[in-house]
Order: sequence, then C-alpha cells, then structure tokens
Amino acid sequence: MTTPVTPVTPVGNATTHNNKGDLFQSFDVADFPVPSGRDEVWRFVSLRRLRGLHTGEFAQQAPAQVRIDGPSNVIVEQVPASDERLRVAGGPVDRVAAQAWSAAEHGTIITVPADAVLDAPIVVTVTGAGLDATTFATILVETGAHSQATVIVRYEGSGTHADNVNWNIGEGSHVNAVVDTEWARDTVHVGQQSIRVERDATLRHTVAAFGGEIVRLTPRVTFAAPGGDVELSGVYFADAGQYIENRMLVDHSVPNCRSNVLYKGALQGDKNSGLPEARTCWVGDVLIRAAATGTDTYETNRNLVLTDGARADAVPNLEIETGEIAGAGHAATVGRFDEEQLFYLRSRGIPEGEATRLIIRGFFNEVLNHIPVESVRDELIARVAGELEQNNN
Repeated sequence: MTTPVTPVTPVGNATTHNNKGDLFQSFDVADFPVPSGRDEVWRFVSLRRLRGLHTGEFAQQAPAQVRIDGPSNVIVEQVPASDERLRVAGGPVDRVAAQAWSAAEHGTIITVPADAVLDAPIVVTVTGAGLDATTFATILVETGAHSQATVIVRYEGSGTHADNVNWNIGEGSHVNAVVDTEWARDTVHVGQQSIRVERDATLRHTVAAFGGEIVRLTPRVTFAAPGGDVELSGVYFADAGQYIENRMLVDHSVPNCRSNVLYKGALQGDKNSGLPEARTCWVGDVLIRAAATGTDTYETNRNLVLTDGARADAVPNLEIETGEIAGAGHAATVGRFDEEQLFYLRSRGIPEGEATRLIIRGFFNEVLNHIPVESVRDELIARVAGELEQNNN
C-alpha cells in the first residue's frame, strides 16, 4: 500500500521546504508584501522607525552619492539597473532590498582584473543626501580569477538609505572586505549583501557598525564550487536611541567549503535620555545542504551589556542535512563583562573605569586585529575607545 503524499503549502516568500537558503528572490518590489512586525525576519526591528523604506512611503528620493577610489587597473563602470551582470550574486529576499533595486536608476560595477594583485585598497564611499532625502544604490564588486584585493565600503553623512552591495569572488581570488557604517546618528540604513564564492576563493568580510539611528545589514553567502573559504566577522556598539541588526546566512550547497562567523557587540543605554533603549540583534543562519559533504563551519556571537537600558538579542541557527561533514557548531552569549578580570586589574592598582575600558578593548580586538588595513584598524580601535570614554562620562 502506498502512503499518499500530503501537499505542503509554502509560507510567504519561501520554498515548500521552508529552507532559509531558498527564500523567494525578486528584483521587483511589487512581488513582496509589505512586512509586519509578525514576520520573523522583521520581528526585532521597529518598522515605524524605517521611515517608509518597507512601505514605499519614504521621503523624496535623491541620487545616491557613490565615490570609488582605487588603483588604476581597477575597472569602474556605471551601468543601467537592468544590466544582467549586476544580478550574478543573487537577488533581493525582502521588500526593502527589492525597493532599493527597483528605485535605483543605475548600478556600479567594480572589477578587479584576473591575476591582479592590488597595491592599495579600493575605497567605496557612500554619502547620505540629508535627513529629508532617501537614496538607493546597487553596487557589484567582482574579482577576477587568482586576483588579490582589499575593498573598503564606507558610509558617511545623514539620510535614509537602502542598497544592495553584492560580491562575486572569482576562482582562486583572495579578498579582504571591510564595511564601515560611519553614519551620523540620525541615519536609517537597510542593506543586503549577496556574496557568491567561486572555486578555491577566499573572502574575509568584516562589518563595523557604530553610527546611525537604525542600521540593518543582511549578508548572504553562497558557494558556487568546492574549496571556498569565508570568514564573516563584525563589531558593533549601540548607544541609547540606536538599533543595530546583523542578520546573515551562510549557505553550504557544495562539498568541501569552510566558513567561520565571529561577531562581537557592546551596548550602553541611558534611561534618562528620553531616547529608545539601545538595542542590537544578531541572527546567524548556517545551512549545510545534503550535497555539502566535507563542510567545516562555526559561528560565534558575543555581546556585552554595559548598562541598564540596553538589550541584545542573539539567535544562532544551524541546519544540517548531511552527517558527512568535517565539523559544525555555534555559540552565542549576552551578559556583563568578566568580574574576575575586573577584580584582577583593580588588584593591580588600575582604577575601575580604566580597567573596564581595557577589558572591553580586548574583547573587540579579537575581531579588529584581523583587519588587514592598518589605518582602518587603528581608526576603529580609536572609535571603540571613544565609545568607552562616553560611557565613563
């Protein structure tokens, strides 16, 4: 006797298997319903603070200000938004990313030639158009086979901004990427990053999120062939009135690839400021499909809550469809800093305030010390110190 198969009704914007790696994708904003706070992927952020990016009722659109600086052998093209090359890394999986794609009048393609070894970083600077304006951008960074490059994407100024910054990491290439959201404190930014990794390619991707009122970044990694090696790392620091969300997916669909995720964050609130509480959210999804034998992956998120009036959410998710892997695991913590470390430093004559700052700097340095560009690394270390001085005052 054959058991009848019960039809499966798919949930909105997902496959019949509810696989997070197979979320519905579209470049047309009209294909996505307006999200609500009951939707899982939007449940942490306050939608009313997104200034209409999710509904289409945003302030007047202004042209995106994108400046590219880099070595002379890097190719920079401004192309129509319909250029198929922009779509190589994947499409939007939520309404805001699709809105950014639909509204952008053109895209920017940055190409590193095959076999090129860049002697200086490529710096992409995105500047907000002001508090009363909304900007959208589409950017693709594409590295040729066996090339080596460092790419810094820096955000500055004020405004409301949504974008798709995508990466196509060519065969055997080695890329260091730094995404620095150095926005003014009144800025809202929602960004998706689709990352496609070719055979034997290496990507080191670091996010630094300190500025902005609302910053929500969603990197999504797919492996196109075996041998890919990806590390996603990040640091973030939220004060009263700030909300910072890092939501990522690493989709292992082919054999013998490696990934490692390490994000660290700190929060400090002020109940007397009249501002919303400081909040952060980290969601790490790792999917190992049935064909992805030999996968080696781990993800870690650590959060320090420095004061009252602050809240951190940490949600690691690991989905495994095959047991033939090298290893997989995850860890996430939210808590105060180590009181034993503080006691040790104070017992050596170090004042409590300075001891606290030393502990937190050490907490972040595990991530920051991996940034290959010394000037960027030093700047971020100084920014952490500035946040801690503010907390001490």
